[in-house]
Amino acid sequence: MAGIYESVMESAAFLRARGVAADALVILGTGLGGMGARLEAAQPIRYAEIPHFPRSTSPGHAGHLVSGRRGSVRAIVMEGRFHFYEGHPMSAIAHPVRVAKALGATTLLLTSAVGGMSPRLRLGDIACIEDHIHMMGESPLRGPADERLGPRFPDMSAPYDAALMERAEALALARGYRLPRAVLVSVPGPQLETKAEYRLLRAAGADVVGMSSTPEVIAAVQAGMRVCALSVVTDLCLPDALEPADIGRIIATANAAAPRLEQLLLGLLDDGA
Repeated sequence: MAGIYESVMESAAFLRARGVAADALVILGTGLGGMGARLEAAQPIRYAEIPHFPRSTSPGHAGHLVSGRRGSVRAIVMEGRFHFYEGHPMSAIAHPVRVAKALGATTLLLTSAVGGMSPRLRLGDIACIEDHIHMMGESPLRGPADERLGPRFPDMSAPYDAALMERAEALALARGYRLPRAVLVSVPGPQLETKAEYRLLRAAGADVVGMSSTPEVIAAVQAGMRVCALSVVTDLCLPDALEPADIGRIIATANAAAPRLEQLLLGLLDDGA
């Protein structure tokens, strides 16, 4: 991984000089931005200002990093993420996670918009990801080993933190709604799946499908961070009742779920995530 560690350190040094430190990193997915304004002493920084940060080009991604506090917790909120389908290498997608770790973060909270393949999921549900199937064809850890980033072969038997999942479920229950657990499969995109592909992914054991999250999770696990991932079901992907995808409707569904999702994320931060 020649050069990756040095790039991480340069990004971290730039942010540290701006007064940024972190206990937790929050990555917001499609249509789920805006949470940064809820931090105390919020400081927004455009990705374009940060050395080695990619540019976010997807709809519904603002492209800002916001640092601040939530009580005693120092937080970084990414309002918009980077995707493999945008042409970014996996190392670029993992870059913000590694930078946050260099700034002190021990927890990663991330969100995404996903398609629901399980009949037990409803449109607008927030699913708590309990496991994943990484099917993007490449790993963010691929390349020469650099132990400064973490172990060469990180264990992935439990990538999602059990205590954080249980706390998220308790927060949802206290607000009167369910937080079903789900297995996420990540695919390269950007095209949506065919009926046959949905059947294949469902048969492989996945409940929801998306085009993000697992690269960041893999990098976080390598770095020894705790992870909690919450995904909004923005379209239903049942092969025998499949309707054409509508990106506008997907973003609108994500926007409608954003207040509930924000409450969960802020609750986790308030609990010291």
